Amino acid sequence: MSPDVDLTTSGPGRTAARAWLLDLDRRLFESAAQLHWPGAERILPRLSRSANHGVLWCATAAAVAASRTPRARRAAVRGIASLGLASLAINTIGKRSVRRPRPLLDPVPLVRRLNRQPITTSFPSGHAASAAAFAAGVALESPAWGAAVAPLAFSVAVSRVYTGVHFPSDVLAGAVLGAGAAFAVRGLVPTRAQLTPPARPRAEVPALPEGDGLVLVANAGAGTADRVRALRDALPQADVVACEPADVEEELAKAAARARVLGVCGGDGTVNAAATAALRHGLPLAVLPGGTLNHFAYDLGVEDVRDLAGAVRRGEAVRVDVGRFTAGERAGIFLNTLSLGVYPELVRERGRWSHRIGGWPAGLLAAVRVLRADRHPVTAEVGGHRRPLWLLFAGNCLYHRRGLASGRRLDLADGLLDVRVVPGGRLPALRLLAAALAGPLTRSSAHAAVKAGRLRVGGVMPGTLLAYDGEVTEARGGLTVEKVPRALAVYRPARRRRSSHPPTSSIW
Repeated sequence: MSPDVDLTTSGPGRTAARAWLLDLDRRLFESAAQLHWPGAERILPRLSRSANHGVLWCATAAAVAASRTPRARRAAVRGIASLGLASLAINTIGKRSVRRPRPLLDPVPLVRRLNRQPITTSFPSGHAASAAAFAAGVALESPAWGAAVAPLAFSVAVSRVYTGVHFPSDVLAGAVLGAGAAFAVRGLVPTRAQLTPPARPRAEVPALPEGDGLVLVANAGAGTADRVRALRDALPQADVVACEPADVEEELAKAAARARVLGVCGGDGTVNAAATAALRHGLPLAVLPGGTLNHFAYDLGVEDVRDLAGAVRRGEAVRVDVGRFTAGERAGIFLNTLSLGVYPELVRERGRWSHRIGGWPAGLLAAVRVLRADRHPVTAEVGGHRRPLWLLFAGNCLYHRRGLASGRRLDLADGLLDVRVVPGGRLPALRLLAAALAGPLTRSSAHAAVKAGRLRVGGVMPGTLLAYDGEVTEARGGLTVEKVPRALAVYRPARRRRSSHPPTSSIW
């Protein structure tokens, strides 16, 4: 061993222990070199080279994301993010902390050796760290995809000893650091499972093993064809009706008249129309996300056909709150948010472009156009005082933010409105628009927040825009917003998990 190996130990006992561990590491390396693994001589060296600079893991992430499910896409992104953090830590700190030379290649057969030997220090293994970080990151978001990726990651880690470029302890340390990076990323951006609300309060709904009695209306304009085909395979007796956006409300009314369970596949606006029909007919609702944002379905904990079909087969459902509003002669409900001010203008502008360039690009373009426009804040009477407002936001249940993740609701039956007010002024408007792109507003000194069960806004000028669940209308005269607790039964899997709500503060 080289004297460059410095673990900053002192004392004869520690020196002897270190020497014993290094000797054991060397003997394990030599034993591995003497083993003959059939077929490995052609596979492992190539696999080891393919992992250089993360190429193998980028290709694997692309393959995972190609399955086109939200869970798979998040798993791929989380895997790459974990790999990036692990690589940064290894190359900036790990390699420079313990300057250990590479193993001598004498015991390793020529056929196993890499064509180009690495010149960096040996401890810890960057390849093992990247492999473990990617696999752990994927598994934290999707255990099924993690199980599929794990053998590949294990093989890459083993290949570093097999080809003679690392000692076993290098690989072990790299794997531990890589897994730690994945958990660090999870601390910054929680997984969807961490943010899924508890499966309560339970609702009594029919179990439909083959989908008989479920009538699902799919908004064809939201690009739902793939999801509809998957649902038909999962629930073959379900009645699925695909229609154009202009016909959604009419088809929902027809479906509700003959259904035991009303289903919907589309974006938040389509889901709002289905919830209205379900409440009118006293039916439980089955929601399959099919739009760009799908806030309600994702906060509910339903992401794909597997989630929904399993809940429908087993008769698993919860009761959720519904927001109700009255604005002059206009009345309706909202499952997510309701707002006055700049945000409705952004929603309307986004709607003009989303069918041409897609949802997220349209959102960015809308934000730019709204920012550049010369406009004045909305004037309304809130809390007994007339004031200029850039935004009045009312959320159906409280929104929380954990780590760097966008705001999510951790309880869809808390009986509260999450009310936020951004007063008039240039700086709060910029903060508002940035927050609108990233997700629901966080609490800050730039705006006031309060938890309530009812909200009254007076003196709203004619022509003021009102947005609710992605739809835009005009608010005339006064606006009343209130909660209808646990009004709607919605299918969702009965997952068991521990949940802790982060503390919240309220100011006005």
